[in-house]
Amino acid sequence: MLSQSIINLTPMNSAELLKINKPLILRPIRSFVHRQAGLSKERERALNTLLTAYGLPFKELLNLEQIFQRAAPITLEIGFGMGHNLLEQAQQYPEKNFLGIEVHRPGIAAVLLGIENLELHNVKIIHADAWEVMNTCIPNKYLDTIQIFFPDPWPKRRHHKRRLIQLEFAKLLQTKLKTGGQLQLATDWQDYAEHILSVLENTSGLKNQAGQNQFSPRLAQRPPTKFEKRGQQLGHLIWDLVFYATK
Repeated sequence: MLSQSIINLTPMNSAELLKINKPLILRPIRSFVHRQAGLSKERERALNTLLTAYGLPFKELLNLEQIFQRAAPITLEIGFGMGHNLLEQAQQYPEKNFLGIEVHRPGIAAVLLGIENLELHNVKIIHADAWEVMNTCIPNKYLDTIQIFFPDPWPKRRHHKRRLIQLEFAKLLQTKLKTGGQLQLATDWQDYAEHILSVLENTSGLKNQAGQNQFSPRLAQRPPTKFEKRGQQLGHLIWDLVFYATK
């Protein structure tokens, strides 16, 4: 899923900034490290031949109605890993449009092959960092649902600053949700769950669907992932959170 490395974001020029309806939020630490995992020939083929068909650039604001050639509810999954949730939901809800963001090549390739094999027409992906995509590509008040399932927990205390869910990122996510749109999260690390809960409770414009300082029941539409199964094998509980945008 998502992990992190230190990097400075490249400043955008004034013309690019004018395209965005919210000032750019710069962040000193990214939410991932690049892993040089080997790819099978089939996955290499997917990256070389399918990304142009099913992938999107992250250079400017997206018009997903035009891209999908229809107006439909939009679900964005950040850090889709190997794509099990993204592909299953796209199959289950053909009336919705799905956009996935991931940085790791094996996951990108797996989803590209899944889209091809399942002949899905309601999924697009972006191979990039979520902060950059949210700042550059996603209009404000645009998304119906944002999903972040099992982000890297960075369990060591000295690495907590590397966790994806921090107040500034939560504020950014809130600006991208339509009023009433949902932010759905899950983790199997209790201290990260408590951290996420505290961050979201203190994010203006978000309200806890389960009630203040409460975790949510497990989302029925969320299929089990390998990260969830691994956590359960370690004896971890699963913590779900659902917040919605109030403005």
